[in-house]
Parts: sequence; C-alpha cells; structure tokens
Amino acid sequence: MSVETTTAAEVMTRTLVTVEPEESPLMAWELMWRAGVHHLPVVDACCRLVGVLGREDVAAHWSGGPAEQSQAVVRTLVEGRRCPRVAPDAPLSEVAALMADADCGAVPVLGPADVLRGLVTTTDVLMALAGRRARPAGDPAGDPADDPVDVKGGLFHLEPVPSVTCP
Repeated sequence: MSVETTTAAEVMTRTLVTVEPEESPLMAWELMWRAGVHHLPVVDACCRLVGVLGREDVAAHWSGGPAEQSQAVVRTLVEGRRCPRVAPDAPLSEVAALMADADCGAVPVLGPADVLRGLVTTTDVLMALAGRRARPAGDPAGDPADDPVDVKGGLFHLEPVPSVTCP
C-alpha cells in the first residue's frame, strides 16, 4: 500500500462505539473510558452523523457532579461546531490536511446519505504512514469501501444513584 494512493476507507477504523445526541456527557465519558477511545461519533437513529465528541470536549464541559452531567445532552457539546468529513475514496493526504487545518484528532468517513462508515484518527494516519496498518478482514483485493462497518451505540445506561438516608 503506497501512502500516495491510500484512501480513507483503507485506514479508517470500522468498528465504532457511538453515542446518540440525547445521551448524557456522563454516558459519553463512560463509553470512551470503557472502549479506550478518544473520540465518539454522535449519530442519530439512522446512523447519520451529528458530530464527533472528543474527551477534551467532555472535560471542558464538565462542571458539577455526575448528577448534573447525567441531565445534560451531548448534542449541546457538538452543535454549531465545524466537523470536517470525507468520503471513503478521499486520499489520505487530504484527510491529514483536513485534520491539521481543523485541529481535530478524528475525521468521520461518510457514505451515501451521510451515513457513518468509519472514523480516521491520528493513530490511523500514523499507522498508515509507518506501514503498520493491515487491511481489516475482508477481501484484500476488493474495494475497502464495501467492507462491513460495525457501528455500535451505547451498550448500557448509567443512572444516578438516589440519595439514601441512613438511620
């Protein structure tokens, strides 16, 4: 794989943990922590991108305790922000330039109807440049844009523990 001819689809992360726009920042933080990721795509019920939430976004928004964070929604953290995005056939050099220009650590890869197909992170770019990124399972000669994508929403919900008065 030559870096000059590499596309977003060839390096993007395909198995994603996502969060819905109405989830809480507390849930987003927990998902990031458990999945070991720095970015969560925020997607609607049809898997269309709303934005990308980073650890820094959640940390900057954090005030109060878990009860306050469970009442807020992540949609407010990504609304109105510019979120660069690319098509699966975008050259890796274009993806890297977008990341540098927008000062972001992840760029979503969108397919038809703006459906999320994957996420290119700085780690994905560095691995590709180092020649250490193997193609995911699938036909290595086939079109990587046709490979299956696994987008998972939150698998659990956190609820604030009610106050208990001890005798």
